[in-house]
Order: sequence, then C-alpha cells, then structure tokens
Amino acid sequence: MNTFVPLDLYYPLYVNLCLFLVLFTLLHSRVLEINDHKNLVFINFSGYLLVFFLILYMGQRPISSVFGDTVNYIVTFDGYRYGGEIPEEVKDYGWHVFMKTLSQLISAHTFFTICAFIYVFPLYKISKFLFKEYWYYAFMMFIVSFSFWTYGVNGMRNGAATSLFLWGVSYHRNKVVMAIFFMAATFFHKTLFLPIFAFIMTYLYNDPKSYFKGWLACIPLSLALGSLWIGLFASLGFGDDRLTGYLTSQAEEGTFSRTGFRWDFLFHSAFAVFAGWYFVIKRKFEDKLYNQLLNTYLICNGFWILVINANYSNRFAYLSWFMMGLVIIYPLLKETFFKKQHFVIAQVMFVYFMFTYCMYYLYS
Repeated sequence: MNTFVPLDLYYPLYVNLCLFLVLFTLLHSRVLEINDHKNLVFINFSGYLLVFFLILYMGQRPISSVFGDTVNYIVTFDGYRYGGEIPEEVKDYGWHVFMKTLSQLISAHTFFTICAFIYVFPLYKISKFLFKEYWYYAFMMFIVSFSFWTYGVNGMRNGAATSLFLWGVSYHRNKVVMAIFFMAATFFHKTLFLPIFAFIMTYLYNDPKSYFKGWLACIPLSLALGSLWIGLFASLGFGDDRLTGYLTSQAEEGTFSRTGFRWDFLFHSAFAVFAGWYFVIKRKFEDKLYNQLLNTYLICNGFWILVINANYSNRFAYLSWFMMGLVIIYPLLKETFFKKQHFVIAQVMFVYFMFTYCMYYLYS
C-alpha cells in the first residue's frame, strides 16, 4: 500500500504530474520534430514509466472513501475471502467470479493492482497498436481525460470493462479474439453492450455524415422529450436492471450527476464531435477504423444526450467519453494536416487537458 502520499494530495499529485508532462511535451514540440530521435527517446521513456507508475499508484492506493467505491469493493472482496458466496441477484456475474477467485489467492491491494493493470494496460495496447512509436500521445490523451481517474478508483468495473472493449478493438482484424474481449467486457459490466452494439453497427453502415446528423438531432429531441426517452429506455431495461435504476433513482446529495440538461458536459462531449467533423468532413480524412470509432462515439454519446436529464446520467456519458481522447488525436497521428503538426498535437493535448485541470481546481 502506498503510504508516502497523503490522502488529500493523492489526486492533486496525479493531475499535476499530468500538467508537467503536458507542458514538457508542449516544450518539446516547439524545438523538436515528432520523428526526431531525441523526441522518440523522451516520449517512449516517459510513456513506459507512466504506464508502470499509474498501475502501481492507482493499484496501491489506500483504502479510503476518498476514492469513492473503493471501500465497497474491499467489503465485497473481504466477504468472499472469508467464505462468502456470490449472491444470486448480482448482474455482472463475471466480475464477481473474478473477484471471488482472486480473493482466495491474493491480498486486496494486489487485487486492486491487477484491476489497475486491466484498466491502464489496454490503453497502452491500443495506442501502441494504432500509432507504433508515437503511442505516447494517444496514451496521454487517455490519461488526461476528465473521466480517467474516476473510473480507475471509483467506477472500477465500468473502467475495466471499457478498457477491455478497447483491447478488443486493437484485435479488430481477428474477429474471434475481438469477440472474446467484448464478451469479457460485458461480463464485467453489462452496460458495455451499448458501445459493442454501436461498434457492430458500423460494420453494417459506416458513413459518419449520417451519424453526425443523428447526434445533432439528439439535442432538440432531448430538450423537447427528455422524460419520454428516460421512460422509454427504462421500460426497455437496456443492458440490465442497473440501467433502469440509474435512470429512475434519486441522485445522492453532493454527486455531480445532478439532474438537468448538462450544457457543460455537452460542450465537453462536443470536443470529439468537432474533431471528427473537422478531419472527416472538412479535411477528407479517410480511415475505416477511425470512422468506426467516431461513429461508435456518436451513437453512444447521442444515447447519453437523450437521457441527459436523468439522475446519474454521467454513467452513460462515460460509455462514450472513454473513447474521446482517441477520437480527437487519431487523425493527427496518422496523417499530416499542418505545417507544424507536432506543435499542433501538443496544443490539442494541452487544451484537452485544461478541461480536466480546470474542472478540478475551479469547480471541485
């Protein structure tokens, strides 16, 4: 267990480490080309060190309510360790089998470290698969995302499930392996049926123009008929009973998942929509996998917009937000659009991170 960092400094240390890396990357981009040997040494050394650090830093965190549901996970883990059985009513049965099995073999902090590995390593894996020696930039976009920390220490099941989904996408040329990872993701958290369904839809129809129009249409539809969509999706029981509970339950006092049309989070979601529009429509960037990722994001984020007035709607926002950094940075690491593109990449990373940084220091 990490006892060197005081609890009240645990997140500030992480977010300010990200600030240092983002600013240092910005400096590098001003003086070095992206393919310069010195830059490649810096980004790969920093990247691997960051992967290792994050897994240990998140996995070895103290057991405290400061980290949200960490305490609830440890109660369940200890219950299994002392012989408790998996309740019949649990929905994510695969997760509980995973937790009960490990409870007989390892300590709680080793369990959390394994969970941190499942959460962080796939982000490295898909970044490395897609961008080779430039993987650091995509990985940084993942870890400086607004929702990254929360779903590593609080919504652990959801975070691990979305990372398994991304790990599966990195095997998109091998449909069997991809399907295994997708299945594992649903075993951990059944809400992953939404992005999996959306990704499968892109094999049938993959034209971003139509999905952009659908995303835009979701905004007035939500404003005019918000309660209708909440009731409709709740009655359908999409995914499992958890969805209905999130849609219809009262939000706890103090949670940021309050009711009302969240224009601030819609603005945040629009970062990836604008990036996709700019590269695909305006700059004519053509890449089948990118279109699939972009369209998956648009479908999942459109669903969230429809139920944005519901309690805990942030739970649905994350089903698209976990892909946001990748959707924004992908074209910039695949094709040259600007004269000083390395500097543009670093600027995009900086602006994207500033939302996370400001949300913590100005609105927390």
